[in-house]
Amino acid sequence: MQIYTIRQGDTLYNIAKTFNSTVSDIVRANEIPQPENLVVGQTIVIPTYGNFYFVRPGDSLWLIGRRFGINYLTLARINNINPNMTLPVGLRLYIPPFPKVRAEVNAYIEPIGNQASPQLLNDARKAAPHLTYLTTFSYEAKRDGTLDPVPLEGITDIAAQNDNALMMAITNIENGQFSGELGRDILQSEAVQNLLLDNIIAEADRVGLFRDIHFDFEFLPADMRQPYNNFLRKATERLHSRGYLVSSALAPKTSTDQPGQWYEAHDYQAHGEIVDFVVIMTYEWGYSGGPPLPVSPINEVEKVLRYALTQIPASKIMMGQNLYGYDWKLPFVQGGEFATAVSPQRAIEIAKQNNAEILYDNTAQAPYFDYIDNTGAQHRVWFEDARSIQAKFNLLKNLGLRGISYWKLGLPFPQNWLLIDENFDVVKK
Repeated sequence: MQIYTIRQGDTLYNIAKTFNSTVSDIVRANEIPQPENLVVGQTIVIPTYGNFYFVRPGDSLWLIGRRFGINYLTLARINNINPNMTLPVGLRLYIPPFPKVRAEVNAYIEPIGNQASPQLLNDARKAAPHLTYLTTFSYEAKRDGTLDPVPLEGITDIAAQNDNALMMAITNIENGQFSGELGRDILQSEAVQNLLLDNIIAEADRVGLFRDIHFDFEFLPADMRQPYNNFLRKATERLHSRGYLVSSALAPKTSTDQPGQWYEAHDYQAHGEIVDFVVIMTYEWGYSGGPPLPVSPINEVEKVLRYALTQIPASKIMMGQNLYGYDWKLPFVQGGEFATAVSPQRAIEIAKQNNAEILYDNTAQAPYFDYIDNTGAQHRVWFEDARSIQAKFNLLKNLGLRGISYWKLGLPFPQNWLLIDENFDVVKK
């Protein structure tokens, strides 16, 4: 699979010719609505077996081989060239595909209202072949131990048809917000906990496709750290006895005692010991109510994951990944207008409509652009593309993690699923 960034004057015809592909294959892979109108800086994937590299000044076969993790003699043999020759700038070299690694892939799906919309179900159908788990978000735990269920119509069919294990997300959401006090009421009452677990088991047994019970209790008070650990121990014991896996969601910490209500009750070491695996929410550095920043800058993501590896086995860690970006109106004012969530596809359309060039931050490994709307207001958009997601995949593989977990379906990013197939043998349950 070739990742290519559009330059001034590029056409899909010339790109296809350069990389031994076709215009129709490139359009289909990237779901390009106007193939004749590309955006400078836009990244596309080209469906090829392996990829091509064009020699740059100062390159040698040894350096190129080292960059791609392939012996230079093998590279010479594949390209039918003398391994000792001086490489001319611009020479096209074929790089064979990298071996795939086994990984688990999860995506959250969040129906709104009484049922999932046709658009959301369609997005789920496209993603499901590339998923291990499909997580229904969310069953809301109540103060009396009952559950507010998720509409599953259409979702269970998609999971069954694609060998996806359903994950049941249990949250402390109340009135649309994570509630620390709701969490406290549950974690301080043995009777409520027992009834909650009874109701979880009854629903999981009724549906029949749930494989994992996923606890996502957020913004708990700091003094709920140990009660939450104790509840997870109880939940894991009961749920394991019924054949269910147990997982938990963790805020993105870089130290054990990191301050802040999102972090303090999440005990990485305890969760790593208790549950079968964790999803670390390595996103939202840039968020809708905050200043314009990349949503999941790889330098910050790596800090979180390297701390996590000191507390939790790599085989139990799923890296969180956003399927969205944000469009901020400038200047940013704290407490003012919130940023608008945009899919990668929508971000490219905004850039195209406003004749904006897409740039790339090499430290964050994230694309962005600026534009001025029709009212004269300035905007900054941070989003994800094939380069940024491949950087995350490389990090996942280098750290030997269990897999990746996406928040959330319904925001189209076709390149992501192609690159999943390029990099991973996705585990099916």
